[in-house]
Amino acid sequence: MIQTYSTTIRRREMDAVLTCMVDEKIGPGELNTRLIQQVKEFFKCDSAVALRSPAIALKYALSAMNLEKGSVVMISALAPFWQYQSLIDLGFVPEVLDVDDNNGLVPIEEVQKGIENGGKVLLLHETEGILPNFDQFLELNIPIIEDISMSAGSSVALSEDYLLASKGSNDKSIVENRKKVGSYGVYTILGLEERDVITAGGGAVLISPNRKEWLLLKPLVDNAPLTDLLPDINSALAWVQLKEFPRNEKIRKELFSLFQRACMIGKHKTLVRELDDGSTMSCFPLVLATPFKDVKQYTSKKEIEIQLAFENSVVAHVEEVSEKCTKAKSLYLRCVHIPLYPRLTQSESVKIVKVLSSLP
Repeated sequence: MIQTYSTTIRRREMDAVLTCMVDEKIGPGELNTRLIQQVKEFFKCDSAVALRSPAIALKYALSAMNLEKGSVVMISALAPFWQYQSLIDLGFVPEVLDVDDNNGLVPIEEVQKGIENGGKVLLLHETEGILPNFDQFLELNIPIIEDISMSAGSSVALSEDYLLASKGSNDKSIVENRKKVGSYGVYTILGLEERDVITAGGGAVLISPNRKEWLLLKPLVDNAPLTDLLPDINSALAWVQLKEFPRNEKIRKELFSLFQRACMIGKHKTLVRELDDGSTMSCFPLVLATPFKDVKQYTSKKEIEIQLAFENSVVAHVEEVSEKCTKAKSLYLRCVHIPLYPRLTQSESVKIVKVLSSLP
């Protein structure tokens, strides 16, 4: 059976973790610092802190922003459920927004409604590695916290006017004529959980794109208890994964193109995304035109496991959201993940292509 998910852990990752164990240095230390340096180089950000979970990262971001308890924070109905639960635990009010059923992203109109309902901050989840129109959100002049757990490594093509306006600025996130994700928010959360595009088996990096915001976050980081910081044993895994990201993403893109072509002759469709660098191929979501149970039964017979893409999302866990956000609910019930990861062998990928081209 070809499993839906498989973490990309090769010999280099295992060697890094084993070295930590042999050196008996598994708590937060040198490798945590080395991971932060790698993050700064990769994302061209001012600074960052590696923490034990995305929920802890969100707590530090909101604390640095000095957001009053009881404030309304807007999130996507397809965002991971931890966002909703964490906001409640921290004393904030989640305002859950519906999505565009073509790409799974929150449209600008929904955010405008959220602001009318008291929304003070937008927690922007870049669903399935697909990127929104950032300019539209920035024009709203509200603080944004980016969640790039599935979109890390992607970038946005910049217009000539933007490049001219940015000339001479200190924006290090602009590489040639593209701007990296993770640089649009006040703060950015890079999840390192098992199914995130870069994994440490758990944890998160809270990124501060600019110096001004880092100066607000730094006092909190300096006084953080060790139990909040990412241990070296996890940092070692994330550090190597970040270094290996370009190679892994190249393989994922090749597989994505292969699978997408196989789907063109069928009745099912993929979510709309930009294919040139503007989207990270963290997974292969397929929106079904026939019942999930029928497709799952067919793929199981062919020894390929599929799972609902949004089974761990807000809309899957909160009943009132399910009733309110109808487009998100529809995607939750119809969108599945097809196995897509660098460890797939050639014979396995050929098998998946054959099944995709013949789905009921």
